[in-house]
Amino acid sequence: MSFNDYVTEHWGMLILLIGLAIVLRADKHLEKRMLIRMKVAIALLFIYSITCYVESYLGNQETYSSLRPLLSAFDYSLIAVILVNIILIVYPEQKFYLFIPAIINALLCFISIKTGLVFFIDKSNHFHRGSLGYLTYFISAMYLTYLIINMFRNKRVQKEDYPLIIFLALTAILCLIMPLYMQGVASHWFIVTIAIDVILYYIYLLQQITKRDPLTNLLNRQSYYTDTDKYLDDITSYIAIDMDGLKEVNDSDGHVAGDIALRALADCFWRAAQQKQRVYRIGGDEYAILCIDSSEADVKELIRRIREEVAKTKYTCSIGYAMKQKDSTIDSLYQEADAMLYVEKKKFYKRIGKKPR
Repeated sequence: MSFNDYVTEHWGMLILLIGLAIVLRADKHLEKRMLIRMKVAIALLFIYSITCYVESYLGNQETYSSLRPLLSAFDYSLIAVILVNIILIVYPEQKFYLFIPAIINALLCFISIKTGLVFFIDKSNHFHRGSLGYLTYFISAMYLTYLIINMFRNKRVQKEDYPLIIFLALTAILCLIMPLYMQGVASHWFIVTIAIDVILYYIYLLQQITKRDPLTNLLNRQSYYTDTDKYLDDITSYIAIDMDGLKEVNDSDGHVAGDIALRALADCFWRAAQQKQRVYRIGGDEYAILCIDSSEADVKELIRRIREEVAKTKYTCSIGYAMKQKDSTIDSLYQEADAMLYVEKKKFYKRIGKKPR
């Protein structure tokens, strides 16, 4: 056992983790909490690689070492902890009760050193599974299932993001299955695969930053232009939305209050929208929804849901929509929807006693 042997075995993983750590150190885009969790993931993978290397070395010796069961318990415990941390990277709003299964797994693994409940190592230095020998794999499978289901249920994840999500899910599942069939190399695969998945998810987050409006987290104007070209043949309707009275809010309460209002309405829109209804902030208090393969009944139902959500806030908005005809263009759909919106907007200004701007 030597430093050179460790570096030789884990060279790819070390390059990935060190490179990611350098990139994260210079990152100015992600939230501090997200960056901390990614750095924790790097540290956990690095620690796991060391303990796996030492445990593997001890497992190849003819004589039994009391350190080996401790390292085995630690490694089995760390797998679940790493997966919990990955979930918290993807979904920062999740509660820390997610750690409960990982804690139970760790307690049983360390109890197993004396009881052999999960595993035991005989005096000939041979590893054996106990009656709960697949506990760690079961708990890890639970975490992966939870992560995959939530990724597909997340309405902010667009259809074009699915291939990456499926790839991340499949590679993570392989990390869970391979140790059952290839004990000798599976730990190396787990470390490298999870490191690559974290890097790919980091790239995905950076892509989202370029696609989304930083204030509201809706798709931004550039995405709007891209999607009107990309989905031109599939767009069946256009919904135009304006917040009512943003100028008045800014003038009376300040621009911070105006930003709060814009975010509140944006949250209403994405909660109301479904998978084929793409929501954009195209500037100021202007929003647009491109409806793909949606009937007029679908559009009216979406508008009803939007009004229902907005009614829960102290704000209002004006809405107009247009259905695609044979000779419609995006510009003509926008103009038709905007004309309907303006009718509502005039009612709002009449209600507050001001002229439409």
